[in-house]
Amino acid sequence: MKDTFKHRGMRNQLAQVVADKGITDENVLNGIRNIPRHLFMDSSFEAHAYQDKAFPIGADQTISQPYTVAFQTELLEITKGSKILEIGTGSGYQTAMLLELGAKVYSIERQKELFKRTSLFLPKLGYRPKRLIFGDGYKGLPEEAPFDGIVVTAGAPFVPKPLLSQLKIGGKLVIPVGDTSQIMTLFVRTSEKEFTKKEFGKFRFVPMLEDKN
Repeated sequence: MKDTFKHRGMRNQLAQVVADKGITDENVLNGIRNIPRHLFMDSSFEAHAYQDKAFPIGADQTISQPYTVAFQTELLEITKGSKILEIGTGSGYQTAMLLELGAKVYSIERQKELFKRTSLFLPKLGYRPKRLIFGDGYKGLPEEAPFDGIVVTAGAPFVPKPLLSQLKIGGKLVIPVGDTSQIMTLFVRTSEKEFTKKEFGKFRFVPMLEDKN
């Protein structure tokens, strides 16, 4: 598990690519500069680690495109100590980004193989979420609610009501909604019963599946 000056140089270039696409939050860009993305992938694919694209990681899942991770994270407007629920731990790259920004992270993964792998891997890099949970992301994590933000890292055919109900007033849900391609959608809870909704164009994610396996 080596992280070299060459890797850091490639991360700086990747941060510039992401900034050129419109990401302005300096903390998010620093996250891209800091996280050794090549360690989240099979070493034989290291050459692809600092390209701005998604990549397969096994269990029919992908490590998200860095721009997508940055975009979703920027929408959450995280401040130090923000309580964030992540639906779909996957490789842990998005988890690491949330932790880089000082969030208290609770993350749910429904693929057993990925859950086990990422649970062991993140602490080795010094990334320590509050909790990693093997479970069904559609249900959220009611025992830890309310959250300042919830981020869904898979395409959801509909918006799960439990996730909306687990936001605090002023809290944000960032979720890609749709079947084959998704519209990135931001919900903000404005009162006990009311939410505002804003859409941010098309993205492509692996599908969000119910139940665990």
